[in-house]
Amino acid sequence: MSRKNQTLGEFIIENQAAFKYSSGELSKLINAIRLAAKVVNHEVNKAGLVDILGAAGDTNIQGESQQKLDVLANEKFIHTLANREIVCGIASEEEDDFIQINSADNNHQNKYVVLIDPLDGSSNIDVNVSVGTIFSIYRRVTPIGTPVTLEDFLQPGRKQVAAGYIIYGTSTMLVYTTGHGVNGFTLNPAIGTFYLSHPDMQFPETGKIYSVNEGNYIHFPEGVKQYIKYCQREEEDRPYTSRYIGSLVSDFHRNMIKGGIYIYPKSSANQNGKLRLLYECNPMAFLAEQAGGKASNGFTPILDVQPEELHQRVPFFCGSRKMVEKAEEFMRNHSD
Repeated sequence: MSRKNQTLGEFIIENQAAFKYSSGELSKLINAIRLAAKVVNHEVNKAGLVDILGAAGDTNIQGESQQKLDVLANEKFIHTLANREIVCGIASEEEDDFIQINSADNNHQNKYVVLIDPLDGSSNIDVNVSVGTIFSIYRRVTPIGTPVTLEDFLQPGRKQVAAGYIIYGTSTMLVYTTGHGVNGFTLNPAIGTFYLSHPDMQFPETGKIYSVNEGNYIHFPEGVKQYIKYCQREEEDRPYTSRYIGSLVSDFHRNMIKGGIYIYPKSSANQNGKLRLLYECNPMAFLAEQAGGKASNGFTPILDVQPEELHQRVPFFCGSRKMVEKAEEFMRNHSD
């Protein structure tokens, strides 16, 4: 029975039997992510004191300018996961291709692959706005004992065995699911321990917040434009409040607690949307559904989308169930 102020370690041990696969490896993997999160949290919190702010001078596979903390977070998570010898492969938003992990003594015996966005919202780093890490875990589908292949990473979101995020904000929280609800753990920085602070997190059925970059309004599909007008209309339960941080983790976290919808649609500038299916949308969609919310591309549940490439982008509608359903109604009625 989980209880508030239980440590993350205690929670993992107590709930291990509820995991679909209870060999202990998934528990070790969550613990490795916890360790890497504490290291990155330490670096993020001293970002203004040492020379890790600003651009690194490189671009990632998406053609986006990498920040110094992007590179650091990527290195820390890959190093921690690889050294624990509990994953057989890692795919990162910051890497061109997936990484095969093997050690001389286990001969590709590990069962899990991890997909990760090491530092979501990194454009906000220099202005001290909350950023985060997003992770997604699958069991490999290729035979154990062989090197992982692309097939192990291109699995639909419904195949996830765990997913979550770490938000580095006024407090640092690790929020995750293994398919049995969503729980949030807050870091006590004095002793470096995560404690259960938000058990059984749930999206309100509806809310009053819509999160979308309205600066791109002119480029949006007609269905999104009409939904935004609906949100702004003076009615009994409206207008809604516009809140957009520009960090998916931060916007999602607020909306899950207060009730709201996050939208990053396709546009004339980004025909396939901008968010990555494997590193951002699938893990957040898994969390949303486990918390009673909903996530889609405007027409189809995100978790049912079959990935076709490692860095695939998709439109994303995610949040309180009734709000997402209303947005989908507008998309259907004004489909191009």
